[in-house]
Parts: sequence; structure tokens; C-alpha cells
Amino acid sequence: MAKRSAFLIIIILCCFISHSNAQSPFYNHNGSGRHANPQLNDTIIKKRFGRSTLLFGGAELLPWLFDRYITKADYVDISVKTIGNNLNPQHWTWDNDNFTTNQFAHPAHGSVFFNAYRSNGYTFWQSVPAAMAGSFLWETVAEKQTFSPNDFINTSFGGSVLGEMTHRLSNVIINNHSRGFKRQASEVLALVINPANGLNRLLDGKWGKIEPNSTERDSSKIYAEFDLGMRKYSINYGKGYFGWYGHVKLLYGTPYENYKTPFSYIYVNTVFGKDDSTRLNNVNIAGSLNGWDISSGGSSQHLVLLTANYDYINNQAFSYSAESVKFNLISEFQLSKQIKINTSAGIGPIILAAVPDVFMYDGRPYDYCTGGGLNGSAELSVADRFFCGVTYRGGIYKTISGNTSHYFLNTISGEAKFMVVNGFSICAEPGYFSLQGDYKVKNITKTYPYLRVSVQYSLNIQ
Repeated sequence: MAKRSAFLIIIILCCFISHSNAQSPFYNHNGSGRHANPQLNDTIIKKRFGRSTLLFGGAELLPWLFDRYITKADYVDISVKTIGNNLNPQHWTWDNDNFTTNQFAHPAHGSVFFNAYRSNGYTFWQSVPAAMAGSFLWETVAEKQTFSPNDFINTSFGGSVLGEMTHRLSNVIINNHSRGFKRQASEVLALVINPANGLNRLLDGKWGKIEPNSTERDSSKIYAEFDLGMRKYSINYGKGYFGWYGHVKLLYGTPYENYKTPFSYIYVNTVFGKDDSTRLNNVNIAGSLNGWDISSGGSSQHLVLLTANYDYINNQAFSYSAESVKFNLISEFQLSKQIKINTSAGIGPIILAAVPDVFMYDGRPYDYCTGGGLNGSAELSVADRFFCGVTYRGGIYKTISGNTSHYFLNTISGEAKFMVVNGFSICAEPGYFSLQGDYKVKNITKTYPYLRVSVQYSLNIQ
């Protein structure tokens, strides 16, 4: 199922907010979390059910009309018979759409369903059913392909994660005090990131209007890093390749404050650059759902944070995508005024993963799996000028739709950087990806080692 408009939205978004694999999502570069106090508003305006439902209907109808009458796609040629077939659970099946459509475009479309209600006063948890309902309606009524469990999970879970992230970012971007080109550019960018919120601003007459910032504007702190450099990589121990790459690191809020509020802390990671197969190499998103303070005060603090996670890897060696939930133990140790260590360790179930299958299955070059994930990381900071760290992420997966198999994914990466002058640093990042597939006939391992060198610019936003 092609979700063209939603896919375009998320592509633009990922070009704006990106990050490298080398660091844990829990390192707080805004300064110690015990001093940060972002102002978060879970419900920003009075609930507007009528407008929410209108936007929700538009998110269903407009893509269908485009595919039906502009592109004349066959899969939206629906009838009473196809709807009846799709409503019968005995006919439900895992589909074989291409990897990018299933794992990237579906979550993007789900985020529009989610934000139809989230941008109209509903909380995170109250908006999650909208992503689920939007997916179910599309799968049963809007297309003649049979209902797909993978589409429902990707659109509902992935859409909620992307939806809350785009909701909060769009409310950070717009400053009602700004004027001129800067104001118009921020309005347009916020509209692209979160169309529902942008349409609400147009309907309410707030677009470009100079007025005091209300509680609708999110004042949470954001830390960002922009990198550009070169990398060398090889595929399955083959010859090395050189190419440019970039990433932008983004940390929204801090894990140590307001941790009872969903998505009070968000980590976004996208790596892009020259590759023989794709320009967009990685997307990783983690949003906090709840937290429990274990110990704070003195020279250390410890917190357990429950996160919802979306991961997407696409390089010449292999493609991979997963949605998961993890419990993370995060700690900060202030050894002296100049030296600080951050650590994290996480574990949790992988709800659904798409893992490449070299033997194909029903015309699909990847299997759908479930399993468990594990991660660990540590970073040393000296005088806020020198940083070095290492991160491990791994998972074990059992195929639930595909050839009989199970998989092991291991990624390890490091980073060392030195801030030459305020805001500008020199960085080096080695890393190694490995995916092992165990099939009945044979075992196959794919590898992707790399080394990145870049110049980085970092800043605190707000």
C-alpha cells in the first residue's frame, strides 16, 4: 500500500532531524537533568472532537482519492465484496509490499491519524486509538488487499511514536513573537512536520499572527548537533568504499524531569549519505512513556525509563526495521566538576521486526519476526570539551511470517570528539553492524563495518 503524501512528509522530517548511532539516547547534553525544568503541556487546548474527526476523515479520504483517480492504483478499486472479505479475520494475511512502504510510509500515515486528535486537545494515550482506528479502516474499507497484521502494527504503533514526536516538535518551532520570513518559514516547517497542527493554526487564524505565546507553545529544551563528513565502509568483508555522510543529533527535554509524562523526553537519530543502495541509512526514535526515580542527589542519579522505540536501518548490506518497548536503567555519575560519566542499559520485547530473507518468501525479500532487544552504553565527558563513548544494540528474532528461521542482530559503535571552539568539534566514529540469519538450509551473515570522520556544530535550542 503506497502512502505517497505521508511518505513525503516523513522524508522531509528526517532530513531536518537526524542523529548518529554512536551515542545512547539517554545522554543529556543540555546539562545535568536535575537543573533542567522544561515546561510540558500534555493537553494544550480544549478538546475538539468535531474538528478532530474531520481531519481524521481527510487523512483517510484524500490519499484514497489521489490513488483512485490520479494514479489509478488497482489496489483501491474497492467494492462491497472486498470490504466483506477484509472484515473476515480468516482472510487476514501478512502482505508482501516493498520494505520502505511497509516499514516507513505506514508509520508516517499513522502519525497523521494520531495528530488529528493530538493537535486538537487530546492526550497521548487518548490519541493512540485514532492511529489504530485509522489503520483498521484503511485496511478493511479503503483497499481491496486483505487486512495485513503487519500494516496494522506499523501504522498504529509506529504512527503513535512518530505522531507524538512531530506534535511536540511542531509546537517548539513556532514562536508567536517572531516576524517576517523567519516566522513564515517556521509556520511552513511546522505544517510539513505536523499537517494537522498547521491546518488548525490556519482555521484558528493563528498563522503568522503576532501575539503572546500561550500554553500551546512547547518551551522544552532541545539540544542539536549537525555533522558533515566522510565515511569508509565495506560490505560483507569486501573492498572499502568512500562517501560523504551527515547526521543531526536531536535530544528533546531530559530523561530526569517530567518522566511521568509520555514523551517528555525524545531521542531522534537519522544518518544519511552516499551509499550504493540508499541515501537514508538509519532512523532511530525513542520516546519516554513513564519513569521511576531510583536514586537522585549527591554525585549520582539513577532512573528507570520505559520507552517506545522505532528503528530503521537501510544500507547495501541489509535492511532492518523494528518497533519495540524497553525498560532502561540510566545513570549519571559526577566524578568531579570537570568529569562526568553517563551509562544506560535496556532490555525489552520487540513487537514486530522486518528482517531481510535472501531466500524470499511469497515474493517478499524479508521476514516478519518478533523477539527481544538488548542495549548498553557508556560515555565519558571531560570539561564539556572532550567526549568518548561506546554503544551496543542487539536483538534475537524468531520468524512469525516467512521462511523458518531466526536472526541475530548486533551493532556496536563508538564516538570520540573534541570541541575546538565553542560549538565546533572534530569527531571520529567507528562502527560495526552484523546480521546473522539461521535457516534450515544454511546460515548467512551480513556485515557492515564503517569509520566516519566529521566536523560537528552543536547548539542548545530555546
